Amino acid sequence: MVIALVLASASLAACGARAGAGRVPATTAPARNGAEPTSAGGAAGSGSDGAVGSGAVGSGSGSGAAGKAADPVRLTVPDIGVAAPVVPLDLDAAGRLLAPTGFSEVGWNHAGPEPGDDGVAVIAGHVDSKTGPAVFYRLNRLRPGGLVLVQRADGTTAKFVVDRAAEYSKANFPDQEVYHSGTGAQLRLITCGGVFDHTTGHYVDNVVVFAHLV
Repeated sequence: MVIALVLASASLAACGARAGAGRVPATTAPARNGAEPTSAGGAAGSGSDGAVGSGAVGSGSGSGAAGKAADPVRLTVPDIGVAAPVVPLDLDAAGRLLAPTGFSEVGWNHAGPEPGDDGVAVIAGHVDSKTGPAVFYRLNRLRPGGLVLVQRADGTTAKFVVDRAAEYSKANFPDQEVYHSGTGAQLRLITCGGVFDHTTGHYVDNVVVFAHLV
């Protein structure tokens, strides 16, 4: 149950129980303080643990300084009915982000900026489970202007506005566009999408929502 954080060929691995219990995104998230975990080593969509891609976590453009913003504790996305706890996700020795254990919670890349810091913060979640839709099942329905609220441990709330939502093939995932674009405090919400490939046990695409702090 891992999310591979890779500099090249990044994408989200199977994000629902149809593809294996508890697997969610593989992302190339920017790291805070220049953290550079080692190569995750697999090809996109490969690996029994749901990891994808190869390379290392990038430093990100404008990564925020540690401690500038408090850690996220809850995510609310009114337009799609999301109100979920946020859990911190650490990297394993291979540079991969461990997945949330629950289908009703989301995970934040603890190695990257906090939501509200300068740089690209990443929050990922499951799209479905063995019993039905999971927390990010409707993520692809978000439209420009939608609100994303991130409640933080200090009681403050970071308010983001959606710029756009996009769907990308995992085989040709645009790392630079997703994880190293924009200025100021950016947020990416990520899950799986597209067709579910029963041969590989993975979804073929990733859904990515781009948002900025207001």
